[in-house]
Amino acid sequence: MSRITLAIHGGAGTILKSTMSPSIELSYREGLQAALDNGYNILAKGGSSIEAVKSAVMVLEDNELFNAGKGSVFTNEGAHEMDASIMEGNSLKAGAVGIVKYVRNPIELALHVMLHTEHVFLGGEGALQFAQQQGLAIENNDYFFSQFRFDQWQNVKNSETFQLDHSPFSTKEKKIGTVGAVACDQFGNLAAATSTGGMTNKKFGRMGDTSVIGSGTYANNATCAISCTGHGELFLRAVAAYDVSALMEYKGYSLNEAMEEVVNKKLVFMEGEGGMIGVDAKGNASMIFNSEGMYRGCRNSEGTNEVQIYR
Repeated sequence: MSRITLAIHGGAGTILKSTMSPSIELSYREGLQAALDNGYNILAKGGSSIEAVKSAVMVLEDNELFNAGKGSVFTNEGAHEMDASIMEGNSLKAGAVGIVKYVRNPIELALHVMLHTEHVFLGGEGALQFAQQQGLAIENNDYFFSQFRFDQWQNVKNSETFQLDHSPFSTKEKKIGTVGAVACDQFGNLAAATSTGGMTNKKFGRMGDTSVIGSGTYANNATCAISCTGHGELFLRAVAAYDVSALMEYKGYSLNEAMEEVVNKKLVFMEGEGGMIGVDAKGNASMIFNSEGMYRGCRNSEGTNEVQIYR
């Protein structure tokens, strides 16, 4: 039996202890630990990696501190358009959704795409119709409203610019808001899941890497499971998640070596800021980022249980 492992992230960027109040830092740590415990408990009871990553991400989607689900940022039109994807490493099956409105938990919808359709990727109104058909929780706009996100939008809504997720406590602090989870269950099966509200003031149905299998999310039992958080356009161009797997498969890199190559060499060369979490079929985990910080956590059956924010 494999070492069971779960790793999660809640976004990356310029996250500095000097600009974080103790109470807000505690709230982030508690939110991360709740998601970590939720997903890990599923693994500890013999549950599958796919169920563990889905459940961990749903906890983060339900927490308005994180830019996914309830905490999603505002688009240029004052709406919330969410992206999510999920993949399991045994069969290489995957599901993804983009530009989704009103769905409480986009990651749950992505899993339903994987399990209950012959498709991989649904978007927009069609994805919403499928969610309703599947009986998933649908919310009105009030559910997704938070003053913090609204104020972010007000700062840029009449401009031609967009903003990566950032903190209300300092205009110098920039956070790249995506949530995700990767897991290895007792049978060595891997899974990855990622969810986001995207960029504040985004236009024209913009989607980043989160909903794109191979860029923001990837899982293959032969190599690794990866969930990314960063400037989506650069992670898309780098095909970042799959690139880690390819380095492991074709060059024999370890998980950590492959992630270092992609995050701290390839993406840095492309000026792509962010990070990723990964796990392999032996239960080894790695959490690597090239920004000042990344909300992250890891728990395994050998006693590791940690939540971290700063570099």
